Amino acid sequence: MVFEVIRPGFLALLQDYGRYGMQHLGMATGGPLDEHAFVWANRLLGNHYNSATLEITLGQVRLRALQGTRIAITGADLGACINDQPIVPWCSYRVEAGDSLSFAGARTGVRAYLAVSGGFEAPLRYGSCATVVREGCGGLHGDGQRLQAGDRLGMRLKNAGQGALQQVPPRFVPDYGAPLCLRLLPGYQYDQFDAEQLERLFGSDYRVSPDSDRMGYRLAGPAIQSGLDGIISEGIAFGAVQIPGDGQPIVLLRDRQTIGGYPKVGCVAALDAAQLAQRAPGALVRFRRGDLREVETQRQAFNRFFGIGG
Repeated sequence: MVFEVIRPGFLALLQDYGRYGMQHLGMATGGPLDEHAFVWANRLLGNHYNSATLEITLGQVRLRALQGTRIAITGADLGACINDQPIVPWCSYRVEAGDSLSFAGARTGVRAYLAVSGGFEAPLRYGSCATVVREGCGGLHGDGQRLQAGDRLGMRLKNAGQGALQQVPPRFVPDYGAPLCLRLLPGYQYDQFDAEQLERLFGSDYRVSPDSDRMGYRLAGPAIQSGLDGIISEGIAFGAVQIPGDGQPIVLLRDRQTIGGYPKVGCVAALDAAQLAQRAPGALVRFRRGDLREVETQRQAFNRFFGIGG
């Protein structure tokens, strides 16, 4: 065992890369909401990209190390400390048995990722340990529960305290406080939104609603109307932008339902959706029409760099 949970905070979930190929069974993919931060946490330690990390939302977490190891922290700055000494994210560190690792609260961003050498150990459910609370699947005990006080986290490597400490080059560290423009790739229902509605969508600011979670981010702003009254429920892709009856867009994320009956104007580029997941309620976002070739090229380079799918 590598950590004991002293204080579990608002929401701390074990996540690997996700549970793929199970949507036909009605199961969500799960996995990290911020894929960029997740894969960097593993890369800092030389882990496989699919290694399980701890996704910590909004902080208020305290862990006690039970053995020495290397850790990496990426994503939001949640005021992390080792033995009450502040540390910065996007770096790896060494902890020893008895050390305290704490996360106070969000300074920038919403979600931090804590990785350990070799990844956290957890039972696989349908090929993944990704935690989907709503479905009661994945996580430390396989039952979809968030971490609780007293839980003990194991790691796959038994002696992983050695190795150089690393830092993510600054050019790859996002500014979660910067204005965010989401690249929208039109879907096959795009033409069901007339020019006036699309001009409003692409020309307006939207605020992240407090009613946002791992299923989807609800946005508040000028209402968009479709020419469709509704559709027969169909499969929903990651990043799909649903337009429900009130006209307020919903960007669907990792824990989304597998089917839905609202019209969809398109999909947000996956790496942009990761950045959206670091925006707190009240943050402003905009949409712009994305270029498919640009998005595909960026995605291919990202996958090659992190060895995803290889």
